[in-house]
Amino acid sequence: MVLKPEPTAPFHSVRYVLRVLETVSKYGGGVTDTQIARESGLPAGHLVPLLSMLRREGYVERVPDGAYVIGDSLALLGSGADRKQALAARVRDSLDELRDTVGAAVYVSRYIDGEIRVTEVSDGPLTPAVNEYVDFRATGHASAIGKCLLTQLDHHGRKDHLARHRIARFTSRTITSEQLLLSRLDSQPATMPVLDLQEYALGTVCAAVPLTAGATVGCLALSLPLDNMHRLRAAAETLNRSAAPMALALTI
Repeated sequence: MVLKPEPTAPFHSVRYVLRVLETVSKYGGGVTDTQIARESGLPAGHLVPLLSMLRREGYVERVPDGAYVIGDSLALLGSGADRKQALAARVRDSLDELRDTVGAAVYVSRYIDGEIRVTEVSDGPLTPAVNEYVDFRATGHASAIGKCLLTQLDHHGRKDHLARHRIARFTSRTITSEQLLLSRLDSQPATMPVLDLQEYALGTVCAAVPLTAGATVGCLALSLPLDNMHRLRAAAETLNRSAAPMALALTI
């Protein structure tokens, strides 16, 4: 399997974030944003909002003289026997917070060994998860999660997946033409959420955005009941803004 080229939006690639964190880590007494930009190679216009995100997530802190130092979140995850447990707890807390912010069930999914796997779900009484009446592994052509993961594969990877998981009709809105599906995947903008408007299940709409972290193919997704469709656009935008910190938490 070969991945498509990385999206051009800086927040969709963790490599930029890691470069910044590596630079900050080198300077125990703090480092200026000018020096960070010089050493990380990140344009100043991208660095400012990225540093803001890292401060918000607790990965860096800004000291009184304006320099940046490593924050408590990164120190907690950096080493020690409890690192894995701390990381899992941070991912869970981030997902729960995102669930409450968007008012929807949220999911983390990855493409592992040629299969779609939902690895994390955060739902609740007011934000129920989608009823998995058909195994998600067989819904790559119809679900927002599946289509988002497939957009990150090259043409051969998509064809291979569809050869192993034949297209099936789940609702009247399901795309059942492989040619049309592949065309839609090719034209999907890398920085825009992928949508499922009752293609997998009647009464449910979903959105998903890529989680780009090295060679990992993953996505962050949400689902809403149809009567909340008017909230889908705003919820998807919030989901998109949350992709970078979530990918970072899964990578460190």
